[in-house]
Formats: sequence, structure tokens, C-alpha cells
Amino acid sequence: MIQLPEFDPSIADEFGYTGDTVASLFGAQLWNAEEMWHLLLRFSFHMLVCFIMIHFCYYRKNRNREYYKSLIFFSAGMFLLLFLLESIKLQIGLTLGLLAIFGVIRYRTETVPIKEMTYLFMVIAISVINGLSLSVSYAVLGATNLLILLIIGFFEYQKFLSSTSSKLILYDRIELITPEKHDELMADLKQRTGLDIKKIEIGHVDFLRDAAFIKIYYPGDAETSNTALNNITKLKPEL
Repeated sequence: MIQLPEFDPSIADEFGYTGDTVASLFGAQLWNAEEMWHLLLRFSFHMLVCFIMIHFCYYRKNRNREYYKSLIFFSAGMFLLLFLLESIKLQIGLTLGLLAIFGVIRYRTETVPIKEMTYLFMVIAISVINGLSLSVSYAVLGATNLLILLIIGFFEYQKFLSSTSSKLILYDRIELITPEKHDELMADLKQRTGLDIKKIEIGHVDFLRDAAFIKIYYPGDAETSNTALNNITKLKPEL
């Protein structure tokens, strides 16, 4: 019978073997309870913070389901990506490069409004903080996330900053768009829209159809601004 050598701890330490009996596949552990609990705890905390920010600060004011879901998906994927990058000790340069790529994302079908881009940046910032700050205490991590939520919540629900909404309308009385009839144009727009218009911008004018696009500005909730419609600049030509 072949006599197997006894286990030598000094030789095991030299080759990085601790004598654990944890099952592995191709050099990777199949199960690590400590790492799993760490991931679940961090992920739950991160998603709770992002849910509060997106649901109570963004969605409650904007009511846009598409951006709501996109921000939730982005926050989950971004955190997991950064958390795993940190866990396998990849260089910080690669992480920053990925953040730069995500930071300049632009949808080709529709321009992302400035507010949605701001929330996208905040999601990235929170993901970086929660995914890479593995050396700080949970108290500091919680305080950092709380400060972010307080800042966002304060300015989302403030009452001391006046807001202005805008609307793009198709106007038929182009004889009033001349500078000398500005007051008459303002009076007509106020009477027909019922809005307290403060400012107007005259855009594309179609003399063949006696119509012009006019963008009006009036006091109100800025979240009701027709963002997508404001991208229209002229009428489609008839075939």
C-alpha cells in the first residue's frame, strides 16, 4: 500500500493552500457563505437607497414608467458590475473607464432630458459608493447615502424656487407674429390658452399653411413640460 505524506502546513502556506475542504470547480469556490452574505447585504442596502431616490423623489414628480424601470435596472446592474470588479481586484483604471462609457450614454431614439440624465448620474455615483467602498464602515456608508437622499429630497420638494413650464403650440394667426404686434399676440395667446404667459419664442413659420410654431413659457410645474414635443421644429411636408 502506498503511504501518503502527512499534511505539512508550511508547504501549504507557501502554495496558498489553507487545508479547507470547500468544493471548487476549475479553481473557483462553489460556495462561500461569507461572500454571499456580504453581497446580499450590500445589494439590498444599495437597492433600498436607489428605490427611495427613484420612487419617492423622481417618479412621484415625473410619473415616467420607462425611465423609472431603466434607472432601477441600471442601478442593479451597475452595482453588481462594480462590486464584482472590486472583489476580483481589477485595476481602478478599468472601473473608471467603464464609468466614463456609462456616463456619456445617449439614447438614439430620443434625447434624454437633463433631469433624467442627472438622476442617471446619481445612480452611477451611488453604485460606485456602495460597490467600491468596501473598506469603510457601514455607519459611514449609511451616512453618505442618507446625505445624498436628503439633498435630492430637499430640492425636489422645495417651495422657494419658482418653476416655469413650457409648451409648444401650432399657431394659425401668423399676421400677429410681427414685432410691432407682439402685445396683441401675447393677449391672443393668453386668451386662447388660459395661461399666464410670460415669454414666447417664435419658431418655424409656414406661410403656405398660415401656421407657425410658438413656444410659450408660463408659471407652473416644470415637470409638465412637453419635453418630447418640444423637439419638433417644423411641419412635415405633404406628399
